[in-house]
Amino acid sequence: MRLLLIWIINALSLLAVAYLVPSVGVASFYVALVTALLLAVVNTVIRPVLVLVTLPINILTLGLFTFVINALLFWFVASFVEGFRVGGFWSAFWGALAYSVISTLASGLLAPRARET
Repeated sequence: MRLLLIWIINALSLLAVAYLVPSVGVASFYVALVTALLLAVVNTVIRPVLVLVTLPINILTLGLFTFVINALLFWFVASFVEGFRVGGFWSAFWGALAYSVISTLASGLLAPRARET
């Protein structure tokens, strides 16, 4: 049940990003659901490999290169989903940053994790 709630929160976060970042567009809620699911899959499968491959650059930049990886993956997903568009790298950068902040805050407020005792 929590996983479904997180998925819906992420889709709503994408819709919010479309309002905050002018060159990021989401056509409908259905497109936001598909995009949120694809972003979750890409971040689960591809992101760890990219972080491992770029580890020397990540160490040199004190972890800031992770923002670039997130932007590139956000932009990459936009190339696959019809109805989800990102204007360029900087749009992807600010869109990915806003998406992560909004979804993290909303998930923390609306779907808190059960505390372990």
